[in-house]
Amino acid sequence: MSEEIFKSRPTAALIGLGLIGGSMALAWKKHNIVQHCIGVDENPDHAKQALELNLVDEILPLEEAINKADIILLAVPVQVVAALLPIILAQVKNQIVLDVGSTKANISHIASLQENRGRFVATHPMWGTEHTGPAAATVYAFTDKAVVLCNTGSSDKDALLWTRAMYQTIGMHILEMESKAHDLHAAYVSHISHITSFALANTVLEKEREESTIFEMSSGGFESTVRLAKSNPSMWLPIFMQNRENVLDVLNEHITQLKKFKSCLEKENAEYLQELMVSANRIREII
Repeated sequence: MSEEIFKSRPTAALIGLGLIGGSMALAWKKHNIVQHCIGVDENPDHAKQALELNLVDEILPLEEAINKADIILLAVPVQVVAALLPIILAQVKNQIVLDVGSTKANISHIASLQENRGRFVATHPMWGTEHTGPAAATVYAFTDKAVVLCNTGSSDKDALLWTRAMYQTIGMHILEMESKAHDLHAAYVSHISHITSFALANTVLEKEREESTIFEMSSGGFESTVRLAKSNPSMWLPIFMQNRENVLDVLNEHITQLKKFKSCLEKENAEYLQELMVSANRIREII
């Protein structure tokens, strides 16, 4: 089925040439999904790097790229997706438009107000690193990872068929859910991890003023825990704000759990502290 869909290889426009957009370009080229890849990026350095790294074949302004492309991928921060989506959907005819944003409810709502809503597929590939820019792109980024497709009943059948086939071809397994459910689950499995990492990094940086040896003693466990604190704030700020209610819900629960550990130590309650850690070990059954 995928071979038949991709027999007539389309021209794609990648709006946003950072980690996700660049990795998608590499995956598309590796699997011969597109014949020509147009890059769009307001950062001239990113545009230049993307050309030098052979992520894209040419750089064009947004309007020209939309007119020339068959597939349009929005790989920009979620607030930029929200701003660009009405402009793009007003301009497209038969093109397929998809985004890869980490929040979906606001974007799906904006899409629902557009006349060409059917040409849009809301997606979220569940992959990312703390690195940014075209140089961070990797060809096997999406292999064996999950991708969430949201509100698929609102997308045209051909747009949905191509999107599903594309993600399966680059090695992803597909989940489908409503955008509000996605945002709730994303708050638990992704967004809270980033907030925790940012907070822990700030905690240690504050303490380091007094104890300069902290970083000399840091090991793999610390590095893996604060790895996400290196993530780009300009990308994560709008994610936290757009998914504010769900993030607050999970953050309140996280604070409750931290208070339990704190109370055990204050009261020297080793038995309950052991129970909390054993309970946490059940995550092995899931991950």
